Amino acid sequence: MRIRFSRLPEAPVADVFRLINEPRNARHMPLFSRFTRDEARDWIAGKDGQWTENGYGPWAVFIDDELVGWGGFQREENGADYGLVLFPEFWGHGLEITRLALSRGFTEFDFEEIHALLPLSRNADRAMGRVGFESQGVIDYDGIPFRQYRLSRDRWKQRGGGEVPTPS
Repeated sequence: MRIRFSRLPEAPVADVFRLINEPRNARHMPLFSRFTRDEARDWIAGKDGQWTENGYGPWAVFIDDELVGWGGFQREENGADYGLVLFPEFWGHGLEITRLALSRGFTEFDFEEIHALLPLSRNADRAMGRVGFESQGVIDYDGIPFRQYRLSRDRWKQRGGGEVPTPS
């Protein structure tokens, strides 16, 4: 099994459209609404624009050349925020995808810390703790409560943060 990250425009729009509108994911994405194909295309372009603006952004995530989701980093007011959305049949791969993404975040992008926001519908303290994230409590984001997590570079290294992965 080979995990590969690439820029979002390299993913088929039809697949991204299906992923964004997947009902099992939508219940955990309170800031999203159902997208049309044109809106999905615009969303892809907007997310990809973060690479030019910030030097990092979200990726399309592939396993053995099959799109399994999107994830990566985007700039928020407190720094780099990590997110990952997978097709439900690939949810079991989230931990290894996250570990690889975090490794790239701390090495390739030289982040001092990484944050993550999860909706209250996800009680992910244990899962986030597996990779070293610490709970920072609940915050309000656009009028919606989210659990906030933080992972520092030092904590990541203490917990076995790895070598720079081979970029794909």
